[in-house]
Amino acid sequence: MKFGNWVGLFCLIVSLIILWQFRQIVLLIFTSVVLSIALNSLVRWLQDFGKQRKINISRSRAVPISLGLVFLFSLLFLGLVLPPFLSQFQKLIALVPIAINKVLELLDLFFENPPGWLPLDRIELELPNLTEITQQFGPFAQDILGNFFDFFGNSLTVLLQILLILIFAVMFLANPLAYRKLFLTLFPSFYRRRTDEILDRCELALISWMRGICINSLFVSICCGVGLLFIGIPFVFTHALLAAVFNFMPNIGPAASVAFPLSVALLESPWQAIAVIVLYIIVQNLESYWFSPMIMQKQVSLLPAATLTAQIFFATFFGFLGLVLALPLAVVTKTWIEEAWIKDVLDRDKDTSIPTLKPTQYPQIPLESITVENTRDS
Repeated sequence: MKFGNWVGLFCLIVSLIILWQFRQIVLLIFTSVVLSIALNSLVRWLQDFGKQRKINISRSRAVPISLGLVFLFSLLFLGLVLPPFLSQFQKLIALVPIAINKVLELLDLFFENPPGWLPLDRIELELPNLTEITQQFGPFAQDILGNFFDFFGNSLTVLLQILLILIFAVMFLANPLAYRKLFLTLFPSFYRRRTDEILDRCELALISWMRGICINSLFVSICCGVGLLFIGIPFVFTHALLAAVFNFMPNIGPAASVAFPLSVALLESPWQAIAVIVLYIIVQNLESYWFSPMIMQKQVSLLPAATLTAQIFFATFFGFLGLVLALPLAVVTKTWIEEAWIKDVLDRDKDTSIPTLKPTQYPQIPLESITVENTRDS
């Protein structure tokens, strides 16, 4: 390798180390980019709708209209959907301990001599005296106060992160071309046009994923709601909404969503609990093997093993937010690997239409040459 190549490799390694130190901020920016892409698709739909109706809706008008529609929909959701959901969810949480005791009673019937790991024995508690209560109250009060401040601090951090994501998303939506050109400056001039094409493919993949996952979640919600209503499980609306929300995390989400209706069904009868398990297995198999492949586009679909690996990988390195964003991160990573590594490096000798990575064979492409015509708006 030449000296310049070694310098470039060293700069790349240093850049990756710096990005790793600020990985949480980078992940928040990526969340803002995904949200801005979703809003930008709404902006384009409004502009296309105006062209069909022969109404001139410029981008400066479409952006505030889109934000207003999203804000109005959020208010309707908070006013109409959230109150009954919270009411039913509170009752549901109160029934979970009762359901656990019900399971323990059923296990007590099946096991005459229960194993040691099953807490089935009735434990007689001795009430402490006043002196013991006084001695234990001090550390207990300190723990409560410390947990309160920790919870308050964590809640404030989450609120600030959400606010930061919204601010970045609005900024990206207001002038996406400027931020896109700023991102392209990180790449060599001979590869900027190709990078711009890869960004287009990433945007199309993310939009297809968002549309597909929303339709899949609606399908799962309707099927679970109708099935639970037929079985006779209370709180159908809450269970259906939870199934739709957890469906955004495949493999892990469906297993978590069945816990709530299963807890309520155990209070009614074991047969209803078995019916709930069978219902969720059928719905998830229909969604995974029939409905989802039909909705998802071919370039977005990921193998189940790849999806699970992406969830474990991003959750390990980025925490809960990485688990939530595992699929969009996997979609973007898959697109970059296919385009920048497989096509441009590994298969560049097979397809002459794909540019190689040799800067001496291609003209230097400045950022000014990337116009609105060959660059998408996000």
